[in-house]
Amino acid sequence: MDEIDRAILRELQNDGRLSNQELAARVGLTPSPCMRRVRQLEQDGVIQGYRAVIDPDAVDRGFEVLVSIEVRRDRDVIEAFEAALLDIPDVIEAYRLFGSPGCLLRIAVADLAAYERLWIEKLTALTGVTEVNSQIIMKRVKEPRGLPVDG
Repeated sequence: MDEIDRAILRELQNDGRLSNQELAARVGLTPSPCMRRVRQLEQDGVIQGYRAVIDPDAVDRGFEVLVSIEVRRDRDVIEAFEAALLDIPDVIEAYRLFGSPGCLLRIAVADLAAYERLWIEKLTALTGVTEVNSQIIMKRVKEPRGLPVDG
């Protein structure tokens, strides 16, 4: 990956809707070689997709909670727990961690009452869960903006 590829990645992370023409101009290429590079980055799995960034309040998901969960350390239990998480749309990110806690979730719901229902009906009912700790997000200080792609 050379500096032009990195420039393409920076530009597309900032604005994934750039036309190929505009992207080419920004990175100092003509459109045809720029398109070839983008396609190659996509084929190589470097660019994994394109998404719209949605205002959580606009879709009634402005109440976010970080949840640490302890799960019994048994392979079958962990696999069942992780599979069950995939079926809970309110869980928008999930990470298995080394050490304690064993799992960290980011949850987006409408309000505290919706989170309480989720906590009671789903999170504490998941197979192998031994502890659930919640931290309500007060303010998002830094938004996710992509990965640094400097060489």
